[in-house]
Amino acid sequence: MCYIRISMRKDLLVNGEIYHVFVRSIADFIIFNNNDEFNRITQLIKYYQSDNPLRLSDFLDLKIVQKEGFNNSLSFITKDKDKLVQIIAFCFMPTHIHLLLKQLTKNGISDYMRKILDGYTRYFNTIHKRKGPLWEGKFRNVLVKTDEQLIHLTRYIHLNPVSAALANKPEDWEYSSYAEYLSEDQCNSMCLFSNIIDIQPSSYRKFVNDQISYQRDLAIIKHQTIDS
Repeated sequence: MCYIRISMRKDLLVNGEIYHVFVRSIADFIIFNNNDEFNRITQLIKYYQSDNPLRLSDFLDLKIVQKEGFNNSLSFITKDKDKLVQIIAFCFMPTHIHLLLKQLTKNGISDYMRKILDGYTRYFNTIHKRKGPLWEGKFRNVLVKTDEQLIHLTRYIHLNPVSAALANKPEDWEYSSYAEYLSEDQCNSMCLFSNIIDIQPSSYRKFVNDQISYQRDLAIIKHQTIDS
């Protein structure tokens, strides 16, 4: 039995609800080829989390951010009270993106994803001297209804690089929130999950590692994933 509703945004996403958001590149085209490109998408998901008073160019200039009294661009974002979404988990793969997001404002997730995808397309097309769309249509989303489904989804997301044979262990993949889940210090984390997921780092590591060999066989994941 499927306990999660798949929404294609015919109905507005609901404030306060958590969604697994997924978007893939056109024809599985590799859109993250190097550290610079992975870093740019990371910067964009930080920047567009809020209706940011800084221009993107200023946000990316850490010296300007530091002049405003903040240690880095991430700490600036966390001081902004007008967030569109709360980021719970993420993983960037060469051809697609996974996000776990809680919507905080009306149309927050839709506005957030539109800005991220448009922003990265402009960046990628400029760097690679290309034109045209980069993404396979609009993002897809799945409503998360239970705590059990939520914690299993974080594991599924963090094990994506292992399942794809891009890493032997989830901690070997730099471009996900797994390291944040293993850290005792959440002060500079991009994700905010401690008020939603009650699990200690050591327990979470075991929870993830215990299922590395069985990622694709987890029954609870079968009805939750939207990238198959």
